[in-house]
Amino acid sequence: MFNKIFLSSDHGGFELKEKTKGFLIDNNFEYEDLGCSSLKPVDYPDFAKLLSKKLKDNNDSMGILFCGTGIGISMAANRFPHIRAALCTSVEMASKSRKHNDANVLALGGRILEKKLALEIVKEFLQTEFEAGRHSLRVNKI
Repeated sequence: MFNKIFLSSDHGGFELKEKTKGFLIDNNFEYEDLGCSSLKPVDYPDFAKLLSKKLKDNNDSMGILFCGTGIGISMAANRFPHIRAALCTSVEMASKSRKHNDANVLALGGRILEKKLALEIVKEFLQTEFEAGRHSLRVNKI
């Protein structure tokens, strides 16, 4: 399993990040919020970088990134070799990203996902384990 969950967002994902924090508290997950702290416009690459640095130093942890669509922040995070960020828009994508790809970062779009669905995606991502086996060969090629 994992030790801690790091959260980071730009202004477009701020509200969903705040909603997710409530879910994590309610389900006894340990987390650290790396920002942003308001709806004031910020640059998503800066916040993807913060989370990526934290995961490099805490490889037994997971990350959740938020921006308006989830696209930009996932692209920014995947620049780092130790990050496997998956943009998920369904529960099935969250499950497969963990089972088959050993994703260690979930990316979500605060402006495109309904909040209830987003929290279902978070729950699935956090409870699903990597299947390893034949999938390990592919993940190791990354």
